[in-house]
Amino acid sequence: MSSPTHWSDPLTEAEIAEVVALVRADERIGRRPRWWGIATEESLARSLAPGQGRPVRLVVMNPDAHAAWEVSAWTAGTDRAASVASWRPVDARRPGVSSEEARMVAQACRDDAGFQAALRLRGIDDVSLVWVDPESITGFEPEDLADRRLSWGTVWHRESEDDNGYARPVAGLVPIVDLETLEVVRIEDHGVIPMASEHGNYREGAWGPTREVSDLVISQPDGVGFTVEGQLVTWQNWSFRVGFTHREGLVLHDICYRDGDELRPVLKRAAINEMYVPYLDSDPTAYRKNFFDWGEYGAGPLTASLELGCDCLGEIRYLDAAVVNGHGEPRTITNAICMHEEDHSILWKHVNTRTGYADVRRSRRFVVSFFATVANYDYGFYWNFYQDGMIDLEIKLTGILSVSGVADDTTPPYGRLVSPNVQAPNHQHYFGLRLDTAVDGPLNRLYEVHAEVEEDDDLNPWGNACTMVRTPIRSEAEAARKGDPSRAVHWLVEGTTRTNRFGDRTAYRLTMPNTTRLFAKPGSVVERKAPFVAQHLWATPYAAEERFIAGEYPNQAPLGEDGVSAWQQADRSLDGAELVLWPVVGVHHDPRPEEWPIMAAHRIGMRLEPDGFFDRSPALDLPAPMRRHAAADDSCCH
Repeated sequence: MSSPTHWSDPLTEAEIAEVVALVRADERIGRRPRWWGIATEESLARSLAPGQGRPVRLVVMNPDAHAAWEVSAWTAGTDRAASVASWRPVDARRPGVSSEEARMVAQACRDDAGFQAALRLRGIDDVSLVWVDPESITGFEPEDLADRRLSWGTVWHRESEDDNGYARPVAGLVPIVDLETLEVVRIEDHGVIPMASEHGNYREGAWGPTREVSDLVISQPDGVGFTVEGQLVTWQNWSFRVGFTHREGLVLHDICYRDGDELRPVLKRAAINEMYVPYLDSDPTAYRKNFFDWGEYGAGPLTASLELGCDCLGEIRYLDAAVVNGHGEPRTITNAICMHEEDHSILWKHVNTRTGYADVRRSRRFVVSFFATVANYDYGFYWNFYQDGMIDLEIKLTGILSVSGVADDTTPPYGRLVSPNVQAPNHQHYFGLRLDTAVDGPLNRLYEVHAEVEEDDDLNPWGNACTMVRTPIRSEAEAARKGDPSRAVHWLVEGTTRTNRFGDRTAYRLTMPNTTRLFAKPGSVVERKAPFVAQHLWATPYAAEERFIAGEYPNQAPLGEDGVSAWQQADRSLDGAELVLWPVVGVHHDPRPEEWPIMAAHRIGMRLEPDGFFDRSPALDLPAPMRRHAAADDSCCH
């Protein structure tokens, strides 16, 4: 088998299959092993030449022996066969849950006599119409079951095969399941609450006639303005490589901007590293709801196949991605990643009212995106590259609210009624990003910048002088930071080797307009499980083993044991280091009735923009747009 052309390319089905086959041959995994993820060992692979094979890490479990391992292996290269290097035992409770395991848990509940009896109390006799979503139990393990690999279930009922089950929560019923034995070890029944009396279908025509909408056609008659060679993408002055992992989904590598004849690095790596979703409701069927959707389930296998005209509009290029499922079978997600150009309104404009001459340039951006469906919610992640050197990440939250049942004539204190006997609890979404910076080279410095009024009356006689205060962040102990729009707080990543024409170190600015705080009591499970959400930015020096903001194996982990908040206690130097930034983008979701039964996309994100990286605007070379109603050579600008 030929090796991929670059170490950062997504693993192929063939590579996954050859490593899985070697692991299957080892008797220690037993007769019915389960699998959770395979990924390239990036720290080792980066230095390898093409064709040498790639080092990988694979997680396999033997549920019959209450055992799990992280297996280090190599894919085949031009001069070597695939091989297994080592087995490292892992706490058997802590690997994430695959979609295949989730389906087995749901079936185990439907097969359980006690669960069936609880459903009959609620008038549900056909268990085939019942959904059970296995949920993370981290921090809420019953003391007498703490040594088991566990999950608890949220239960839903459909009135027919094509019904929206997420609109009909089965309130009061909580099965707790042993993930290894697939045994329902406990059933909590907090009382029968009436089922939803109204359907929650959202398909076309479910709520009346479809409105008329005219066609919108986006075309590029001269062809697209970007090239894709394997996983290497070039658009105007930008270039980067597209990767994909089991844990994070889409990953971008080696992001550079061409400045004249020079290719200048900006980021070494960029990914959505983790997602944490705490629900803020003490209801007995909702209080356990808090998830690391990446660390406990995995973005890769939850990635959706995208459709032209539906998810992406225009002249589109797609990339596929391969993952391993819970049975050890490789599968390819077709059209996992979407890439396209799109118009983005005005980039810059000025009208010279003295001469009547107007100049305008339209903004065009290049978009790289993927979607992950996590049970009821759907999340879109859009990395946008702009012609002025800016990069932003737009996160779109859509899908179906996770709801719970309430009794008749109840006003929910910690949520909002969205349908009769159905409430949507208050909850939050936190996205922990990982940005390995490389602004004009591998070694960078970090600063926090904020605005202050000049208090010296001699310097500020009119009272309107404002200064921007730059504070160096020299070590990890100083690098847990909060944003504050009222003080115009942002952060500066500065190179160490290059200055602009004003003598300033070249830099990029990080801004996060979307921030929130955790509305949970100190010491609560929700607060202790994800301590990284207490800040809006963390920074560490690069360390190969520090891959994930919430830690390597957060499922049923000791709360707060691993992850960025634990690493930064070492207080390592950040002064001229290989910096890894961990921005945390968070939104507080106060549900609205208008978000039911399907939620229009809610948008949040972060922004990186050049700050002294260039000597002047890098968008001065853009051609003037043409009037579409006039001659083809008639510019808008005169």
